[in-house]
Amino acid sequence: MIQLQSSGNYIQNKKKKRTKSIILTIIALFLAVIVLAAGTLYFYFNKNIGAFDSANQENFTVEIPIGSSTANIGKELEDKGIINSGQFFKLYTRVKGEGDFQAGVYQLSPSMNLTEIIAALKEGKLFKKPELTLTIPEGFNVPQIAGEISASTGYEKEEILKVMTDKAFLKELQNKYKNIPDDIYKEGLYYPLEGFLFPATYEFDKKKPELKEIVDKMVEQSSTVIAKYENDIKKSGYSMFEMITLASLIEEESQREEDRKKISGVFYNRLEKDMKLDSDPTVKYARKDFDVQVLYEHLEVDSPYNTYRYKGIPIGPITSPGEKSIEAALKPVKMDELFFYARPNGEVIYTKTLQEHNAVYRKYRDEWKVWQEQQ
Repeated sequence: MIQLQSSGNYIQNKKKKRTKSIILTIIALFLAVIVLAAGTLYFYFNKNIGAFDSANQENFTVEIPIGSSTANIGKELEDKGIINSGQFFKLYTRVKGEGDFQAGVYQLSPSMNLTEIIAALKEGKLFKKPELTLTIPEGFNVPQIAGEISASTGYEKEEILKVMTDKAFLKELQNKYKNIPDDIYKEGLYYPLEGFLFPATYEFDKKKPELKEIVDKMVEQSSTVIAKYENDIKKSGYSMFEMITLASLIEEESQREEDRKKISGVFYNRLEKDMKLDSDPTVKYARKDFDVQVLYEHLEVDSPYNTYRYKGIPIGPITSPGEKSIEAALKPVKMDELFFYARPNGEVIYTKTLQEHNAVYRKYRDEWKVWQEQQ
């Protein structure tokens, strides 16, 4: 039997549906506003936290006077075109608790993001244009490093070497950098800091910094790099001083990146068989004659550096090894060969027997004479 719904109930249900529809519409609009607002805030945040102009590598001079507020700093950075919004800088630094910005003159770029800019302003010196830039190439030994410092600063080379060998100063460095070993005082070493003046580019605020400041920076960097490999060194079976020494030989013997670990592997093979390392650069260093071709008569020089006369790792480093050579000394490639021969063009030829090695030597030895004449 069909029952008809009263008109009153029909109208009431219709009103309920309309109310429900309105509520759902309001909720949808509210959610849309929230999503839109969140998206806008996300876009605004990323726009201001990132680089203002990542393609613009130009540096601009920005001066921050003593006592500047974050609002003033933000305005200055915005006016210089370094950041997008000074107001955002003020709010962001307040929320993050960033402060203690250093007064000074900075070289800042629109390609820097906000984190980098804040770091620069807190460090004070990080992005300032240096008065002196000093580059020490990988493979330079102490006399060569002293020569480079002399050429860049005007200090006499003898004065620089005197500072580098001053025992009181060496003790100061050891107190600051605990992984600099007592081996640097071994009798027979030419230069105590050989191997611990890290090859890198250094920047200074003065055209002629104090010599101790220059040396300190190099030793600090060496200490920092060595610290990364302390666990590997402990597992190696060799002391840290021996590892730096071996790394210095690898640095001198290799011209190409791919040969460092291979040469290291050959050295380990020879050490395990109680063979002399027969490394030409140790002869040059022993004779303090770094640029000449090694001749047979040179091999007899009586020095604990000379690996043609004495077995094992030599008495100490012969140069400043870079990080790649330190890594190669700790992580050699497994090799079957016991010999290698380096050509002037950078190629290294590996051989298993002395007979094979001598054949390679006879084939290419004249190349070094030509190379020497062209220098």
